[in-house]
Amino acid sequence: MVDMRIVVAITGASGAKYAQRFIHECVKAKVQVHLVVSPLGRRLLNDELGLESIDLARLGGAGAHEITLYNYNDVGAQIASGSFLHDGMVVVPCSSNTLAEVAHGLGGNLIARAAAVTLKERRRLVLCHREMPLSPMDVNNYKILTDAGAIVAPANPGLYLNPTSVEEMVDFVAGKLLDLMQIQHNLNTRWQG
Repeated sequence: MVDMRIVVAITGASGAKYAQRFIHECVKAKVQVHLVVSPLGRRLLNDELGLESIDLARLGGAGAHEITLYNYNDVGAQIASGSFLHDGMVVVPCSSNTLAEVAHGLGGNLIARAAAVTLKERRRLVLCHREMPLSPMDVNNYKILTDAGAIVAPANPGLYLNPTSVEEMVDFVAGKLLDLMQIQHNLNTRWQG
């Protein structure tokens, strides 16, 4: 039985491995994933993971058949409605363009519309922004989104666990996102003192 249902969006900021690891861990934890990928997110998956098309098995591992994939342009999809009950939404990675669309309530695509509905319904919205340095517009959008109840969680891997591989740094960010969504995991992401 599925205990949780979350919406996951992938946009065109660098960080496909963060999305892949997060989705894989969600599937492993038996969380129902409702996925939407922007056109630039598709390019990102190709550029960084070699996926020429959306390969749910490569993104979610065993059990990926439980992932529901939506068309980015279908603003009438069920995840765009407040009547679609879910436990929150994560945008990973989140581009500055998507950050701005969500901050300003634009709803011209399914990702922005689903995020707006998530905020409207007072559900948890986590935006894993992947940009450096931040522009003044990004900083303003962080404030707008935080004031609206979203959680902006930049993809900043912690180094205090002395990671020795890219995978360990990816695990840190994915683990933080899982924690923010209250999804149980066994990734090594916690400071032991």
